[in-house]
Amino acid sequence: MKFSLIVATVGRTSELHRLLTSLDDQTYRNFELIVVDQNLDDRLENVIASFCDRLTIIHLTSPLGVSRARNAGIQKITGDIVGFPDDDCWYPHDLLQNVIRLLEQGHCDGVTGRVISQDGQMSAYSRFDETTGLVSLTNVWRRTCTFTIFLKRKVVETIGGFDEMMGPGAGTPWVGGEDIDYPVRAIRAGFNILYLPEIQVFHPNPFDQGLEEMAKRAYTYGAGIGRVWKKHHFPLWFIAYYLIRPLGGALVSLVRGEWTKAYYHWNALCGRFEGWRSKV
Repeated sequence: MKFSLIVATVGRTSELHRLLTSLDDQTYRNFELIVVDQNLDDRLENVIASFCDRLTIIHLTSPLGVSRARNAGIQKITGDIVGFPDDDCWYPHDLLQNVIRLLEQGHCDGVTGRVISQDGQMSAYSRFDETTGLVSLTNVWRRTCTFTIFLKRKVVETIGGFDEMMGPGAGTPWVGGEDIDYPVRAIRAGFNILYLPEIQVFHPNPFDQGLEEMAKRAYTYGAGIGRVWKKHHFPLWFIAYYLIRPLGGALVSLVRGEWTKAYYHWNALCGRFEGWRSKV
């Protein structure tokens, strides 16, 4: 079985080099990498050229937007399994081998796992479950994101591309949510996606950028989450629970005098609410 790995990239070179290095180190070698370049210059030429003798790389361009880029990559896949690595993530050396072993057993249509930081910690991704099981509409938030999921080609062909109104670079208020919308659509189409916490992908801790920066982004990412609720008609009890959580976080932070943290939780709450109220 062959992997088609689609990576959308803009503004990063050293991070993409790290990803390619991790792919070059994989114990399972039957894969192609589709690099969808959204830079306005040729900064990636040397990075890609340094791996072309060892990796099968297809270099494309697309308009800005991570979902548009992934959709352009989907048009070029030739593999049996499709993955969507971020340009700043990187793989353990045996990741593809472990994924292929699970999918060859034939009991599921996709495999997903969790995110860890370089030191093996998961403080920024504590929402990920510790137990193995199928991904459902209620636990999808704790069991997957775009760059940890690997889907059989039939799943991608059935549900189509990503929602181009969502995700970074979309030019809409919904700068997020595309990583949940996609597996939700797969589940609704009747496909089984298995979550295993031992399937792990490295990714920088987003909070390393500082809480103030994350607080600024919390609204638009929250709006993407709210849009997924609205688009897929999530029940009110579910929505209420995920609105109460940031509200509680904001109140607790205020009591403790943690103003930036309170601002972060409040922005997440407001974004989720506005995304849920938006028209789909």
